[in-house]
Amino acid sequence: MKTFIRVMKALSDPNRVKIVKMLLAREMCVCEIRSALDLAQPTISKHLKVLEDAELVTSRKEGLFVNYRATASSENVYGRAMLLAMPDWLNEDKDVRSLLNRLPGIDRQIILKRL
Repeated sequence: MKTFIRVMKALSDPNRVKIVKMLLAREMCVCEIRSALDLAQPTISKHLKVLEDAELVTSRKEGLFVNYRATASSENVYGRAMLLAMPDWLNEDKDVRSLLNRLPGIDRQIILKRL
C-alpha cells in the first residue's frame, strides 16, 4: 500500500501533474520546466524530488544538464498504470493544453542565452 499512497500523493499537486504531462511529451531539464511553469527553481526541484521518490520520473546527467523523463520502475505497478493512462487524461483542460502547446518553443539553449 505504501507505493500506491506515494504515487497518489505525488500526483495530488496540480504542478506535479503538469510536470508529468510535460515529461510524457518529452525529456526536459529543470530550467525548461521552470520556464514552462514560471515557478522558482527550488520549487521545481522539490516537485521533481517528490515525483522521483514516487518512481514516476527518472533523471540522467548530460553535461551541465540533468534531464528528466516520465517513467515508472518495473516494480511500481501503480506508477506504470498512471503513466500509461495520463497521456489521454486532462488534454481538454485549458491550462494543460496551453502548456503542452508551448512545449515546442521551450528550449534550454534559448533560456540560457536570456540569463
